[in-house]
Amino acid sequence: MNKEQPATKEEMGRIELVIGKILRVGVIISATIMIIGLLLFLITGKSGYPTNVFPTKFHDIFTGIAHIKPYAIMMLGVFCLILTPVLRVIVSIYSFYKEKDMLYVWITTFVLIVLIISFFFG
Repeated sequence: MNKEQPATKEEMGRIELVIGKILRVGVIISATIMIIGLLLFLITGKSGYPTNVFPTKFHDIFTGIAHIKPYAIMMLGVFCLILTPVLRVIVSIYSFYKEKDMLYVWITTFVLIVLIISFFFG
C-alpha cells in the first residue's frame, strides 16, 4: 500500500501563492462591484429602496440586483468581501491536509464551520 507523501516545499509555495491571489482577487472584485453600485447610485440619485432601508438577506440582495438597485449591488460587493476570507480558510484546510498536519486541518475546519454558522445566524 502506497501512502501519499506530505507536500513538497515547492507545492506549498504554490498553495501560498494561490491563497495570496484569492485574497487580492477577492478584494479587487468586491471593490469593483461596490464601485459599480456607487456609480449607479450617483448617476440615478436613488438607492432603489425607501430611506434607511438596506437589503440584508440573500433573497433581497439578488432580487435587488435583478432590478438593478444600487444598494443591492453594493451589498453584493460587501458579501463578496466577506466571502473572500472564507475561501482562504477553505484553501488553508487543503494546504494543511497536503502537509499532513491533521491538527490544523481539524482546527481550520472548525473555524470554517463557525464562519458558516455565523452567516446563517449572525
